[in-house]
Amino acid sequence: MAPKTILETERLSLREFEISDADFILKLVNTPDWLKFIGDKGVKSVDSAENYLKNGPIKSYKEHGYGLWLVQLKDPGTPIGMCGLVNRATLENIDIGFAMLPEYSGLGYGFEMANATLTYAKNSLGIHKVVAITDPNNIASIKLLNKIGLHFEKTLNLSENDSVLLFSPLSNTKDRKDIDKLTTVFLTFSLM
Repeated sequence: MAPKTILETERLSLREFEISDADFILKLVNTPDWLKFIGDKGVKSVDSAENYLKNGPIKSYKEHGYGLWLVQLKDPGTPIGMCGLVNRATLENIDIGFAMLPEYSGLGYGFEMANATLTYAKNSLGIHKVVAITDPNNIASIKLLNKIGLHFEKTLNLSENDSVLLFSPLSNTKDRKDIDKLTTVFLTFSLM
């Protein structure tokens, strides 16, 4: 049976993960940006990648009807990343998550998959508020979150050694561009 396709964009297809995607997951979760900004998930073998899929995305599909989905190029079907919706106990709202193999970044795929995921959440799942969290040093993620309409709200401490930035839709859009510009400039200079 073919995996369930969730949505399609002009260039991409998002579908549910299957256990057979373990090799791809092993590669994705061990990329330098994943390890730096998301963290080491301890996925070091195909078996641990299968467990990651079973206890993460696949479990979420069963419990919530959504989760992180495999993102692939429509033609020729090459997997390039993941994007989807996560229901975290540490957040009040559902959040969007995404990651991509480094060789596919900077080509507009991030915006395409994240924007389509937000539209799907609202129009197909009835989730009207989606938030996001990211590492304060992940400038590329911050820029993408701003581009899809999510904006810095506050810093959250998920644990003693884990502070993240929370992004959410603005209710007042009057100063959106100025806020986004200041946030990016501030975070860029604070990393120097």
